[in-house]
Amino acid sequence: MRFSKTFIKTLREAPKDETATNGALLTRAGYIHKEMAGVYDYLPFGIRVIENIKAVVRDELNKIGCEEVLLSALQNPELWEKTGRFSETEVDVWFKTELSAGGILGLAPTHEEPLTNMLRTYVSSYKDLPLYIYQFQTKFRNELRAKSGILRGREFLMKDLYSFHTSEEDLDRFYSEVEKAYGRIFKRLGVGDDTFETFASGGIFSKYSHEFQTFLPVGEDTVYYNKDKSIVLNEEVLNDEVLADLGVKREDLTETTAAEVGNIFKLKSKYSDPIGLKYVDDNNTQQSVYMGCYGIGISRLMGVIAEKYADEKGLVWPEAVAPFKYYLVGIGIKGNKEAEKFYKAHTDETLFDDRDLRPGEKFADSELIGIPYRVVISDKTLEKNMAEVTERKTGKTKLVEIKNLGK
Repeated sequence: MRFSKTFIKTLREAPKDETATNGALLTRAGYIHKEMAGVYDYLPFGIRVIENIKAVVRDELNKIGCEEVLLSALQNPELWEKTGRFSETEVDVWFKTELSAGGILGLAPTHEEPLTNMLRTYVSSYKDLPLYIYQFQTKFRNELRAKSGILRGREFLMKDLYSFHTSEEDLDRFYSEVEKAYGRIFKRLGVGDDTFETFASGGIFSKYSHEFQTFLPVGEDTVYYNKDKSIVLNEEVLNDEVLADLGVKREDLTETTAAEVGNIFKLKSKYSDPIGLKYVDDNNTQQSVYMGCYGIGISRLMGVIAEKYADEKGLVWPEAVAPFKYYLVGIGIKGNKEAEKFYKAHTDETLFDDRDLRPGEKFADSELIGIPYRVVISDKTLEKNMAEVTERKTGKTKLVEIKNLGK
């Protein structure tokens, strides 16, 4: 991408109402634009980060046999009334809208009911199971307080996976596979060392669940962990019964803040039974379908990564999620000519700052935007047939021969 050809402009200061680090830096660096509290637009840089996160998640889910779909956000209340979840007393985050012709629809905060209902068309026999189906979709939740930038929004991008099984044993098997896949996902995205599977309440889904919490100073959740972090639990389940189940003493736990980036639930037949999703076993007997659901907050992960790695100069993206690998600057007639050659050879992974600005302004923007490597090709460096390469994460600079650039 040529910087001169995009509408994006960096900002010296963040909007006054954007107090969270992730929201402030992502806005200043041209990744997002705030429409209102809890609602953001994703700009070209931001889209590239989102797509890189999705690519890692998609890759790991496909490896364990999952299939991708895209379900409707508009929901018929009749289906949700079968499970009792269209009522605000059961689910208090609904956005609901009236149809011009009469009637009410909801904007889905999750998709257990519609997918389970859809599968009534496709599942009848034990031979049709198991199934593992996921999507990336915009969710809508009428949060009382939308805050912390893109960490908590009223409209956000989520990956939701649902599994369907003939037995609880098979559900347990797949649940374990997803736990491992999530570990690989968070490691590849650069948050693995600080993200821990956490014992938590099931909320609107089930009695208990597991969350994946990234330890973060600005995280909205309070969690407790033991010395080697093999046991982590959410504050909401910190009671004597749970402590006894986990074999840990309250005085052996340390408190910290964290941001939830994923969760997994064993639903059993909580939704399949009232919706009527059944299968016939090998004895020609009708049986309940067992279910699990597994979420990852895609846009929230973007905010968590931004918070985790940012420094006083701006964003610092891990290479796996960065919008580009190289931030290219050409200086001087020969330097710009050589920079053009590099850009043409590495177009998709390079942001070429070809704007008519002073080098210092470009360097400041490169640090704010947070691309892993800044490549400077100047008349001076070309005297030695070299380019100057600076790693954003460490700030270390080295000279690299032109012929070895991009290798």
